[in-house]
Amino acid sequence: MTDATETSRHWDVVIIGAGAAGLMCAITAGARGRRVLVLDHANKVGKKILMSGGGRCNFTNMYSEPDHFISANPHFAKSALSRFTPWHFIALVEQHGIPYHEKKLGQLFCDRSSKDIVRLLLAECEAVGARVRTRSPVANVRTGEPHRLDTPDGPVTCESLVIATGGYSIPKMGATGFGFEFAASLGIPVRPTRAALVPVTLDGRRLRQLQDLAGISLDTVTAADGTAFRENLLFTHRGLSGPAVLQASSYWQPGRPLEIDLFPELDVVEHLRRMRRERPKLGLKNLLAEVLTKRIAQRWCELWLDNKPLERLGNEDIRRVEQVCKPWVVWPSGTEGYRTAEVTLGGVDTGALSSKTMACRDHPGLYFIGEVVDVTGHLGGHNFQWAWASGHAAGQYV
Repeated sequence: MTDATETSRHWDVVIIGAGAAGLMCAITAGARGRRVLVLDHANKVGKKILMSGGGRCNFTNMYSEPDHFISANPHFAKSALSRFTPWHFIALVEQHGIPYHEKKLGQLFCDRSSKDIVRLLLAECEAVGARVRTRSPVANVRTGEPHRLDTPDGPVTCESLVIATGGYSIPKMGATGFGFEFAASLGIPVRPTRAALVPVTLDGRRLRQLQDLAGISLDTVTAADGTAFRENLLFTHRGLSGPAVLQASSYWQPGRPLEIDLFPELDVVEHLRRMRRERPKLGLKNLLAEVLTKRIAQRWCELWLDNKPLERLGNEDIRRVEQVCKPWVVWPSGTEGYRTAEVTLGGVDTGALSSKTMACRDHPGLYFIGEVVDVTGHLGGHNFQWAWASGHAAGQYV
């Protein structure tokens, strides 16, 4: 329920941020009889929900478990995730009659539109009496008993203050670093942040070599810093993207390579030796094209391999194919940054928070939930599940 006229100055709970985590927190707290006000600086709620999943909202993942999350403390998310599972949110979706489907790997999407999820959240807020105000940037936030903050409709006080402002990802949607800056201003530790689930860029000669392959997709196993993902890779005009690269980007560090297995199902050496016996007249380029597409096979032969009949391949030639395909080692120049990143890695240090309640240990009545916390999910609905779970966890205690 959107409300721009509510004049009450004191609330049990004020939540800054009307995204997935903030709205779930409002619903949970409101159901306990708490008087809840949600404030957001944007002109409408849930902007990232609306744009997610290509407008269909990948609202959870059926297989979401703690090992699908990155955090300096890998145990922190377990409590919240165990108390609000994907099936809890699925039940809510079904209760509202929202049709959905599994795309792959447990990823659940709306059949119609991500607007269905925003409508669900606002309907649930209205049902429990939680007030939601848009176009309401906050200023002069002072923690204490009570907490105090200024809004366009005047000053507000509250017993519990929840920071659900997300991260830096996709600034055109209105994303800011408010939550990180606010935490730091209170002396709460904030772990270094960077763009995650983001395409990587190439530059110079390597980009020129691959740029015209933009639009081609391949099945790969793509790894960064020892963590690998079996997904599609996509060549782009600026570098590499696709689910495999987005996943690996969360583990990639500047100055380090990506290792991309272009033949995830094959022992390349054995395959080439067998094909040399069975199809000796076939050219190497044509054999590679059966897996890599004609254009990529041609480019690899232009750049790194000698295209000749398989019968003329020596052991050194075969080792060379393995060297440039299994894995193909790529040295990104960087990433596309927060402009296209799906999520922000890092954030408010979990050591400062209770994993049970999301409350700040040193500031009574202050809570941090969602993306602003140092818990980052893999691609495929896991970040929404963290939003629902952390919002629900805080909502039980605010």
